[in-house]
Amino acid sequence: MTDFQEQLAHLRKRIARIDKKYTRPPKPPTPKPQSPIPVPAPEEWLSGAEVFTPLGVHYETERLYERHRRHGSVGIVDLEGLSHDLLDPISNGAIRGVPPEKWCFLDTETTGLMGGSGTYAFLVGVGRITPQGFRVRQFFMRDYGEEASLLAALTEHLKPFEVLITYNGRTFDQPLLETRFRMLRQRPPFTSLEHLDLLHGARRLWNLRFDSCRLVELENQILGVERQGDLPGELIPYVYFEYVRTQEIFRLMPVFHHNAIDILTLACLTAIVPRAFHAPELAAEFSHGAEMIGLARWWRQAEQHENALALFRQAIEKNLSDELLFRTLWDIATLEKKLGREQAALPVLTDLASSPNPWRAAAFVELAKYYERRERNYALALEMTRSALELESSDALERRAGRLEKRMAAPKTPRLL
Repeated sequence: MTDFQEQLAHLRKRIARIDKKYTRPPKPPTPKPQSPIPVPAPEEWLSGAEVFTPLGVHYETERLYERHRRHGSVGIVDLEGLSHDLLDPISNGAIRGVPPEKWCFLDTETTGLMGGSGTYAFLVGVGRITPQGFRVRQFFMRDYGEEASLLAALTEHLKPFEVLITYNGRTFDQPLLETRFRMLRQRPPFTSLEHLDLLHGARRLWNLRFDSCRLVELENQILGVERQGDLPGELIPYVYFEYVRTQEIFRLMPVFHHNAIDILTLACLTAIVPRAFHAPELAAEFSHGAEMIGLARWWRQAEQHENALALFRQAIEKNLSDELLFRTLWDIATLEKKLGREQAALPVLTDLASSPNPWRAAAFVELAKYYERRERNYALALEMTRSALELESSDALERRAGRLEKRMAAPKTPRLL
């Protein structure tokens, strides 16, 4: 083989090595497109159906709590037998003689807890009392485009009712829904309903007894129900956003349950709370001292002073904390004075003045007024004033002490027989 042929063979080998180095690997076979995993529809998890309205479509579900069942200490059958005038006192006479079947119980689950025009009510539950038991209808928007249909259906559903009962609904639920109705140019349906926000009555009754008057707390403390596996309210917006992203309806099942139980609890508390605001003899079951004080303060605000006094006096026989006891004694004294019975207030004020408490200085002042104005006993009035000054100095007390000292120093004019 000649030199030229050897060089040519060598060159061919180098070219082959270079071609092998830069040759691209064959492309892997393109996988066949797989069909997407079907997303479960709501009806596969909920016993409900799509509902069509002139404004679109949304989803509704309804559950029945039968008459024989109980929710803690309240039987479902008890709701049907509630008195027609039960809500009269607690509503200050705005709700008179309305039968329970005309009451509806409403609660919403929303995309935010602060309200505002950007907050949606994606789930609205409405409970009602029926001969079969307690029914909860839930109106659900699967996406934001279903809101108009949901609100239109809610308006039709509320037409037969005369009373709307909520828990903090006057501050949150109703204003939020009214905003959504107006933003979609629909008329809010609430003007024809008398609204009872049970939160205010519950706070008057139990604010002094319990640390919290949240619905779930009263459900446990009053009804004796302890929820299992409940979803905290602050997580509900995030769960809904995740559902909108994934369309996985099972994520929302705890939200539907949470909403329905809230409404059932609201109805059962309505069987309890308003009874407390009837005449004291009808509210005898509320025998805890803190409950009685809360009711007495309500009677006092309603200008029913004798009812308030009766409850205040019963409450001090209970095992009250020192703070509540001294405040209640002061309330008794001021009410007796307001009714013109200063002699009845005198021993209560004396008790308050005899031991350290936040009302001691005020009790000394009231005693000083009594002895100066009623008994003309300026020496004792001055003693009471000086005792008040030792506890709480003020210009008014200094002037009172100076005036009493002048009166005591002035010569007495002999009486003509």
